[in-house]
Amino acid sequence: MDITHIEHIGIAVKSITDSLPYYEKVLGLKCYNIEEVADQKVKTAFFKVGQTKIELLEPTSEDSTIAKFIEKKGEGVHHIAFAVPDVASALAEVEAKGVQLIDKSPRGGAEGLHIAFLHPKSTGSVLTELCQ
Repeated sequence: MDITHIEHIGIAVKSITDSLPYYEKVLGLKCYNIEEVADQKVKTAFFKVGQTKIELLEPTSEDSTIAKFIEKKGEGVHHIAFAVPDVASALAEVEAKGVQLIDKSPRGGAEGLHIAFLHPKSTGSVLTELCQ
């Protein structure tokens, strides 16, 4: 698989509004994009750190994946996302190597990216996202 860089690190938060002061006033980062991804029941906020982004993920519904994550594990690092030239090819490659997939094919994500997730049971307990 041809990973070009870490695309972003996803961090689950209860409230983007409450989390922004830490990232902006303490760390000195600038939030450049806030958007809702309705089909994933999440609101996202992005910060750029070099070539890598930090993505804050706020649940917009009690039954969202992020809400369930926060309920079970609390706020914190949710996933790491790697940039690849072709998500569909990367999925086929990792599945052929025995990795369990959450997404069998790419779907739409924040910032217009094509994304897919690999199951943490196959990735050393790290939820892994592939982005194109």
